[in-house]
Amino acid sequence: MQTFFQKLKLIVKDKTLRNRILFVLVALVLFRVLAIIPIPGIDLLRLEQFFSNNQFFGLLNIFSGGGLSNLSIVMLGVAPYITASIIMQLLTVMSPRLKALYHEEGEAGKKKFIQYSRLLTVPLALLQGFGLLTLLSRQGVLESLTFFDQLGNIVVITAGSILLMWIGELISEFGIGNGVSLIIFAGIVSGLPTALQQLAFTFTIAQLPLYIGFTVAAIAIIAGIVFITEAERPIPVTYAKRVRGQKVYGGISTYLPLRVNQAGVIPIIFALSILLFPQMVINFLANTNNSIVSAASNFILNIFQNPIFYSVLYFILVFFFTYFYTAVTFDPEALSTNLQKSGAFIPGIRPGRTTAEYIAKILTRITLVGAIFLGIIAVLPLVMQGMTGVAAFAIGGTALLIVVSVVLDLVKKIDAQVSMREY
Repeated sequence: MQTFFQKLKLIVKDKTLRNRILFVLVALVLFRVLAIIPIPGIDLLRLEQFFSNNQFFGLLNIFSGGGLSNLSIVMLGVAPYITASIIMQLLTVMSPRLKALYHEEGEAGKKKFIQYSRLLTVPLALLQGFGLLTLLSRQGVLESLTFFDQLGNIVVITAGSILLMWIGELISEFGIGNGVSLIIFAGIVSGLPTALQQLAFTFTIAQLPLYIGFTVAAIAIIAGIVFITEAERPIPVTYAKRVRGQKVYGGISTYLPLRVNQAGVIPIIFALSILLFPQMVINFLANTNNSIVSAASNFILNIFQNPIFYSVLYFILVFFFTYFYTAVTFDPEALSTNLQKSGAFIPGIRPGRTTAEYIAKILTRITLVGAIFLGIIAVLPLVMQGMTGVAAFAIGGTALLIVVSVVLDLVKKIDAQVSMREY
C-alpha cells in the first residue's frame, strides 16, 4: 500500500503526468456531453422499448460508447474507425506495399498508414449511418423525415463519428492509454448507475440464482483477463562483454518478457466489430421490398441469432484476431536485429535469423494458450445467456470484459510513466 501511495504522490506532483491524466478526463467529459445531444425526430417511448430486449443493438450501443441509446450526434461512436482499422490491417496481409509501409518505413510510414485508415472511416461512417437510420425509421423509432432532414442527420452523425475518432487520437497522443478503448470504456461506465438502479427496482427472490450465476461468471471473467494479461514467458538474454579503454561493459544476464496475450483487449473489440457490421447490413436488407433479398436476409439473421453458431463464430474470431494482431504489432525479426546491435544474445541460439525464428516459435506457442483462454472468457457471457435466456447477461458480460481489459492496460501505462519518471 505504501508503494501505491508513493506512486499516487508522484502522479500528483509531476506536472506532465498530471496534465496527461487531466487531458484524458476533459476529453472523456466532452465525449459524454456530445453523447447526450440527440438528433431530431426521435420517439423516446419507442426508443426505450426498442432497446430494452434487443441484444444486437445493446452490443452496438457498447461500441458507440453509449451514444446509440440516446440516438445522439455521436451514435455511431468509434465503430467506423475500428472497422476501417481492421480492413487496413487485413490489407497488409494481401498487399506487400501496405505491409512495407507499416513495418519498414518507420514512423512516417505508420503515420501514412493511419491516414489511410482515417480516410476509409468517412465512407464507412456514411454507409453505417444511412443503414442505421433507415433501420430505426422502419422500426418506428424515428419519425418520418424529409429527404433533406434524413441527409442532414446522416451528415451530422458521420461528422460526430469523425470527431470522436479525432478525440480518441488526441487522447492516445497527449493523454495516457488507447483513446478508442477509453471512449468505449467511458460509455460503458456511464451506464452503470442506470443499470444498478434498474436492477434494484426489478430484483425478485426468484431471480436470485440468475444473479448469483452472473456474479460468478463476472468474477471468472475478471480473474481470467487479469491472469492472461499478466502472464508472460521470460526468455533469458545475455549481453556480451565489451572492452572500451580500461573499462569492461556488458557481461550481464537478464530476460526478455513475452506476454501470453500481446494484443490485450483489441481481439475482443475487433471480433465484435466484425460480428456487428454484417448484422447491421442484414437487418437493413431484411425489411426491403424484394422478397428474395428479404427472405435470404431473414435466413442469415436467424443463423446469427442461433446462440451456438454465434458463440462458435465469436470464439473463432477472437482466436484469429489474437494471432493476427500479435503478428502485425510484434516483429521477431526487428527484435532479433535490435538484440544483435546491442551485443545481446539468447544462450544456445545463434544471433540473427536463428534468434528471430526461435522467438517466433515461442511466441506462436504462448499466443495459442492466450488465444484459446481469451476466446473461452469472451464466450462465457454468451453461454450464460444460452442457459438463462436473459440477453442482458451477454451484453453485460461483454461490457465487463472490455472494462477489465481497458483498466488493466491503463494501469500498466500509468505505471510505466511513473517508473520512467522515477529513473
